[in-house]
Amino acid sequence: MPSVHSSPCYPMENPALASLLRHTTGAAEKRNKFSTGGLLKMFKLFPMLTSGCKMVALLGRPRKPMLKDSATTGTIFGYRKGRVSLAIQEDTRQMPMFLIELPMLTSALNKEMASDIVRIALESETKTNKKKLLEEFVWAVYCNGRKVGYSIRRKQLSDDELHVMQHLRGVSMGAGVLPSSNNNDKDNSLDGEMTYMRARFERVVGSKDSEALYMINPDGAQGPEFSIFFVRAH
Repeated sequence: MPSVHSSPCYPMENPALASLLRHTTGAAEKRNKFSTGGLLKMFKLFPMLTSGCKMVALLGRPRKPMLKDSATTGTIFGYRKGRVSLAIQEDTRQMPMFLIELPMLTSALNKEMASDIVRIALESETKTNKKKLLEEFVWAVYCNGRKVGYSIRRKQLSDDELHVMQHLRGVSMGAGVLPSSNNNDKDNSLDGEMTYMRARFERVVGSKDSEALYMINPDGAQGPEFSIFFVRAH
């Protein structure tokens, strides 16, 4: 498969992904960017939650609605020394419609987030289109143009994943640290704290074989470009 480059200067050999990237590039021209480092720093414009999941710092109340009613919720979470997972939900009170553990450590994703642009691309190599795109199971994962490995979409949530979804079911956006599950305290202590970032994304459907999620910065605030692409190869 051709590599997926994060820079618009590279030629795109996948037409579906190229179309979605053009949407990103056009939107990025309207934004002011800033340099960040690490998961929590990147999302410092979001409200921060304590380990008890209580709001301690709120965003200023905007004059216009902060979030689109039709926006999709994306959550990136993982232990500091473990792998990072991605969950996508239409309703935070329901289980994710898409959940996958990415083949990269939280620390590696933090390094990528030090740049102004973070693009995660997931490509399904399935040759048929009998399933909906997000129902595919096996995905090749790219981060800012580099292939990091393969992942399999989860059909059932693990205890840790269920723990995160339950704690964040009333949270529309935010970043912080969650308390560990009581059942796995000894095991989890080796991987560090459970960190998370939740944001709202604009969902763009290019075709039955391509979709993209573009992070919505609250109330038009300055912020980095964070995008997630789903492509099915032919």
